[in-house]
Amino acid sequence: MNPQEYVKSYTRSSGSNFYYSFLLLPKAKREAMFSIYAFCKYTDDLVDEEQPGGNKQQLLNNWRGEIRQMYEGRPIHPITQSLAASLDKFPIPQKYFDDLVDGIEMDLKKNRYVTFDELLQYCYRVASAVGLMSIEIFGYSCERTRQYARHLGVAFQLTNIIRDIKSDAERDRIYIPLEDLNRFSYTECDLLNSHYSRAFINLMSFQVLRAKEYFQRASRTLPLIDKSTMVTAEIMSHIYFRILEKIEHVHYNVFKEKISLSKSVKIGIALSAYLLSRVDSMFGSQTQEKYGNI
Repeated sequence: MNPQEYVKSYTRSSGSNFYYSFLLLPKAKREAMFSIYAFCKYTDDLVDEEQPGGNKQQLLNNWRGEIRQMYEGRPIHPITQSLAASLDKFPIPQKYFDDLVDGIEMDLKKNRYVTFDELLQYCYRVASAVGLMSIEIFGYSCERTRQYARHLGVAFQLTNIIRDIKSDAERDRIYIPLEDLNRFSYTECDLLNSHYSRAFINLMSFQVLRAKEYFQRASRTLPLIDKSTMVTAEIMSHIYFRILEKIEHVHYNVFKEKISLSKSVKIGIALSAYLLSRVDSMFGSQTQEKYGNI
């Protein structure tokens, strides 16, 4: 298959929450987003999956070289080949790709975060940087859009951290700040052993509220920017916020099973958010801020 077919297949087969939001984009933007997602997933897999024939650090270093070659017009991998074609239409700064790799590299060197400020740097690199790439494709004219992308990226990553506590612990990674564990009298040993308790519920309630605060920050920025170009981002926002609500519904017991949404629910959310954006564009935004009651 050609590079574009490769990244589309790679994205679809991943089961990503993002896939359905991309489908409503015009062809050139949709192809660019498939390429970005494939780049992010492939980079993440270099660290998270067993890689035959190579040291993970060296593989990341080689991937950095591939980014440089992409910007020099000499990409080799089908993902960077597809990205290079999109960069002709959407000039994304190389810094964002480098930031993402730096963030994923942190997983090789750091498996605990003492404070939330430490974690925030990680969230920026692995998630907000992706949001900043994406808005270059969606299109924007207001500088506040970058703030929107940063906040939404943090919200998405905090949601991932909450959802994936068990699988991360199996890799001896704890992304919940240790200062929060201490605050709620919940130990690293408790977390690594999937101990579900009142202390854990209180800890998770605090984490969910923090994630919702970043959704709210993004939402407060939305009326100040050209939100007609951010429909795809808002679809992703609705999907991730629904995951948080589902976590609350099961009383934060993310140890029992991984929380996810069905394909039909994701499609329904995507269509609803798209139709709502069309109504807003025709009649002006009369809808209640979706995170206003937090």
